[in-house]
Amino acid sequence: MNEMQRIPCVILRGGTSKGIYLKANHLPQDKEQRDNMILEIFGSPDVRQIDGLGGADPLASKVAIIGPSSHPDANVDYTFGQVSINDHYIDYSGNCGNISSGVGPFAIDEGFVAATEPTTTVRIHNTNTGKILIAEVPTENGRAKVTGDCKIDGVPGTGAKIMMDFSGTAGSVTNKLLPTGKPVDTIQTSVGQLEISIVDVSNPCVFVRAKDVGMTGRETPQEINGDPKLLALMEEIRAQATVMIGMAPDIATATAKSPAFPMVAFVAPAADYIDFTTGKTIKKDQVDFLSRMMFMQVLHKTYPGTGTACTGAAAKIPGTIVHEAIPHIESIDIIRIGHPAGVIEIEAAFENGNLSRAAFARTARRILEGYVFVRNG
Repeated sequence: MNEMQRIPCVILRGGTSKGIYLKANHLPQDKEQRDNMILEIFGSPDVRQIDGLGGADPLASKVAIIGPSSHPDANVDYTFGQVSINDHYIDYSGNCGNISSGVGPFAIDEGFVAATEPTTTVRIHNTNTGKILIAEVPTENGRAKVTGDCKIDGVPGTGAKIMMDFSGTAGSVTNKLLPTGKPVDTIQTSVGQLEISIVDVSNPCVFVRAKDVGMTGRETPQEINGDPKLLALMEEIRAQATVMIGMAPDIATATAKSPAFPMVAFVAPAADYIDFTTGKTIKKDQVDFLSRMMFMQVLHKTYPGTGTACTGAAAKIPGTIVHEAIPHIESIDIIRIGHPAGVIEIEAAFENGNLSRAAFARTARRILEGYVFVRNG
């Protein structure tokens, strides 16, 4: 009797993250059995994920489950899971915008969607949020194109530009653009009262002024992740917001059962800072403002895709902490966010009070296709 079974898989970089892409019909229907299999595929829980395919980093411990669409207005279903490295747990409470950018190419290359040159539009039903994402994927010879001149900060080299439009994801979890009904709320924390903005596009995000938490907005991942007091404060803010918008009944549950979402960011006005990946200076005039976003209780080394869409929308909502950080926001449609590894641009616009555009460019590349072996039983 064979003690192992093999599961088809693809390792694919989407944006500045890397994930394992699996077809739904190759996984058990029972959710507990499915999650146990996925955890084994990744090698979790283990700090090194040494017995699996996980990258021992939150940005490389992500799963995408793809199947035929259950939504009449979409081409495919896509479920995102943030696979815990240290715990026997997968967080399905939100989506990942970077991993989302690999779904279109995967769907084309795996035959879920017929390619139309030069661009194939893939309508993606994200089951985590119930919302539709639109991927505009360059195609050539019946497959997703990989090479191109699009450069995204945080990824070496260039690739084919995939435009991801998240405008259909407003109210992704709470069914409200502003979950509390207000652009700014005040919370009580261990360091006193703080003002926060909670916005829900793609994933709910919480924004706080960098100066209010003793930061400048120019910090590197090493500086943030080496400051346990700051990490604890940011999780305190995030957990309170999680409870405020109904994603968890209490603070302890927010940290234990919804560690990835909502995400929390601190923002600051534009300034010169150092790209920690290259040592080069990003000039003040290259960005519209600075933001550092936390993910899984550490600093995201670049900027999350869903966080980009949400931040762009927040910038266009009068009264939010993001809006106030950009003095010229009313005159621009393409917003430049300065993150630890460079700059990401987001096209954001509202029409008649509704989010009509929340689009940003990504690249994606299939790295491996084959089989991963898991234990029977």
